[in-house]
Amino acid sequence: MILKEKRIFIVEDNMQNRLVFQMSLIRHGASVDFERWGRDTLYHLQSLSRVDLIVLDLMLAEGVTGFDLYDQIRAIPKYAAVPIIAVSAMDPSIAIPKLRKQGFSGFIAKPIDNVQFPKQLASLIAGEAVWSVGERTA
Repeated sequence: MILKEKRIFIVEDNMQNRLVFQMSLIRHGASVDFERWGRDTLYHLQSLSRVDLIVLDLMLAEGVTGFDLYDQIRAIPKYAAVPIIAVSAMDPSIAIPKLRKQGFSGFIAKPIDNVQFPKQLASLIAGEAVWSVGERTA
């Protein structure tokens, strides 16, 4: 179980994606907390005793983006060093340069690969960057 005892916080507004992520990660030992974007997202995140990795969708409801949320999370000292990755259907050729500039730890294109996804998140928690656009790596 490559994610045993790891706590992953995911902001994803699509219920089907949330279920796919949850099944894949729990099977590998992770504890998963979800939030769809809303006023309580940062409150929910801060209520957790520990977070090993934060996963952000880039295209959220109500005009908020994962780029916006990244800045809000990084403004909280407790999360200054926690890896943050974008998992999105956004065009990688547009997203990746912006993500790298902003300081994200990586990008995984949707749809995720259920076999690779837990391994990719374990690599991020171990301090490695992951830039995956599906069949290729950026």
